[in-house]
Amino acid sequence: MSTPRSTPRPRPQVLKLTDRAAARIRAIMAQKGEAAGLRIGVKKGGCAGMEYTMEWTADTKPFDEVVEHEGARVLVDAKAVIYLLGSEMDYKTDKLASQFVFTNPNQTGACGCGESVNLAPVSGDKIEALRD
Repeated sequence: MSTPRSTPRPRPQVLKLTDRAAARIRAIMAQKGEAAGLRIGVKKGGCAGMEYTMEWTADTKPFDEVVEHEGARVLVDAKAVIYLLGSEMDYKTDKLASQFVFTNPNQTGACGCGESVNLAPVSGDKIEALRD
């Protein structure tokens, strides 16, 4: 007697893109032509301890998390997943600037100039809750 295979549950998205962020990424990707997507990561730096990184890339690395929304493609660096899980990426324009902004539940602080943030890794209980 064989047991029926259960269909694997889809993995939660690491990062959510707003419609505005997707539209801006799509527009830039159309200009770039050969870009596979926008790679997002984090690195140590700045007065608060960490900085978001963004770069256009023509290739996907083996462990990148791929997030697609409305034709936009974001590749999340595998080392950044633990800091970005549950985040939302938006694109905002005001009188002085246009920029991508992150709403990150793992952010515990930021510097006064807004260039760097303090991020805590996602806790084990949050990761386990995603598996349920």
